[in-house]
Amino acid sequence: MSRPDAEVVGAGVAGLTAALTLAERGARVTVYDRSTTLGAEAASWLAGGMLAPWCEMESADASIVAPGLAAIDWWAERVPELRRTGTLVVAPARDAADLKRFLRMTRTGVELDAEGVAALEPELADRFRRGIHYAGEAWLDPRRALAALADRVVNLGGEIRLGTAADPSDLAADTIVDCRGIAAADGTTPAGRGLRSVRGEMFLLHAPEVTLHRAVRLLHPRIPLYIVPRGDHVFMIGATMIESDSSRPMTLRSAVDLLNAAYAVHPGFAEASILEQGAGRRPAYADNLPRVERHGRLVSINGFYRHGFLLAPSLAEKAADMIMDTADTTHSIGPST
Repeated sequence: MSRPDAEVVGAGVAGLTAALTLAERGARVTVYDRSTTLGAEAASWLAGGMLAPWCEMESADASIVAPGLAAIDWWAERVPELRRTGTLVVAPARDAADLKRFLRMTRTGVELDAEGVAALEPELADRFRRGIHYAGEAWLDPRRALAALADRVVNLGGEIRLGTAADPSDLAADTIVDCRGIAAADGTTPAGRGLRSVRGEMFLLHAPEVTLHRAVRLLHPRIPLYIVPRGDHVFMIGATMIESDSSRPMTLRSAVDLLNAAYAVHPGFAEASILEQGAGRRPAYADNLPRVERHGRLVSINGFYRHGFLLAPSLAEKAADMIMDTADTTHSIGPST
């Protein structure tokens, strides 16, 4: 079995999982990224970091569940501070029907009454009469996870070259792995064909009056929200899903909606300090499922939509299988194959 040199373009979650998987299989890996700060220009820098395959079934293809569950173990073996406390889904009393619908579509959650919600999250006692707990789900800090992956790549003999805007067509390694995300929509490589931009917006808040032990999702017909703890009373809240090519800063409407929704979950967010707000463009294909494609020595990994951390390990394994296979063929692989 060949062990080629591989050059990876893009140091977001797709590029770093691919680079680490190849390095673990013995390849000599170099990663290029145009940003001078690891991951700062990637959509994964603004991600929630939820590893929630069951919850995602509410709006995603069921094929994401198996690779998503496997990803929890993959991340646990490679990054610090992964939390397996599950996901709590809640809704205002007037939207109780939405909880029933969510449970039907996601199948595996445990329905909770008010006492059950309070037992999991005491500070939400008396705020929600019903909830659903997905005990097998997990979450992590995406930024710490990216740094941990980069460290492991370097420790295995790889190289991370930041501040280098490499063009895949100009590189000369045995294998070129294009993981540029929405930047690939320039059409210079096959990965860009059919990509669209899905805009997401988020806040990082420091809320000393709020303590939560797991990711919390608020169901709402207009402004669904998730809240993910980051430690020391810091929380990521997000995220809008807007079909847009715009890279402008967050809109006032999104800001008001997200902050009002956070306050609806826990009034302690009223006194939170805003540490950061951000907006990014997620790459997605028409079916919202990612693809691995091989065209000669070019392998493209793209189209993660909102499932980057959930599905990147599976797609990285499939890409490595292609690269280590000497057959010069082209494949299109979704997470269910």
